Amino acid sequence: MSRELSELYRSLAADADARDLGVPEVLRHQADRRARLRVAGSTLAVALVAVGVAVGTQVVAPQSATVPSPAGTPTPPAPPSASPSPSVTGGSASPPVSPIPPGRSPGTAATSPGALGAAQPRTPTGIPDRAFFRLAAANQIGIAPEFRDLEVLPDLCGARYSSERAIVQRRTRNVVYKLPQNPGAGHVPDGTYTHSITIYRAGRADDLLDELRRAVRDCPQQERPGDSAPVLSRQRLLTDTRYGDESVLFEMRRPDQDVNGDPTGVEDVRLIRAIRVGDVVTILWEQGWENTSSQRAQVDADSARAVAAVKVWLG
Repeated sequence: MSRELSELYRSLAADADARDLGVPEVLRHQADRRARLRVAGSTLAVALVAVGVAVGTQVVAPQSATVPSPAGTPTPPAPPSASPSPSVTGGSASPPVSPIPPGRSPGTAATSPGALGAAQPRTPTGIPDRAFFRLAAANQIGIAPEFRDLEVLPDLCGARYSSERAIVQRRTRNVVYKLPQNPGAGHVPDGTYTHSITIYRAGRADDLLDELRRAVRDCPQQERPGDSAPVLSRQRLLTDTRYGDESVLFEMRRPDQDVNGDPTGVEDVRLIRAIRVGDVVTILWEQGWENTSSQRAQVDADSARAVAAVKVWLG
């Protein structure tokens, strides 16, 4: 062996003797620490990869979440889950169908009393005394009204009324009155009424008023019995303030005569008013007293009382 090679071995041996190689426990602890570091590094690398994949997916894939609307922008309503089918005409949802009550055939709707408006009053079948008006205190003369079987309308050229066949019941009375400005008991009356109330079958009362208007128009004049000789009577319709549901007012005029049958130069005027309230017609025929004439204001006032009494009766 050469001298240079021997010097090299000695140098390596001296360097190895100078280094502390450590005991086996120290070497094992260092090896375990390096192994834990390698496992932790691998775990961190896997986690970083997973986070990267998740972030990349959100960036690349289309966003399915709803983007918040800007401030002030209304959010569209969510579609209904199970709304009823819209109607053909307006797009509004059809209401739910109620079950059919027992005993009612399909297609028959129950109707409440107020569903089609206020219930129509029933046609009465009898006329009580309270259906007739009472004279105002200033018109009473101490003679009580008397119920009689009287003609309710004057003759108008022999007119006939087909509505008579629709009568259910009729009551008539005679009423004696005085004018307010005249004295009371013991004074000669100023007039009388033939006052009637008639019930007609449903829907037929207005026929009487139509026929009465026609009868007056068709009979503008006719001869009527006078005290000593016939006199010419003239009839005409008058414009009337509405009473009840409808009314007809007409007058009859004829020359007045004295007890000897001679003309007095004045005219005798009679007023007749027919008023319908539903299926009921009440008529006031003013016939005067000893050649007195009808006073329109008095007939109007008593007509209003007659309508009020009938309405209270019918309820």
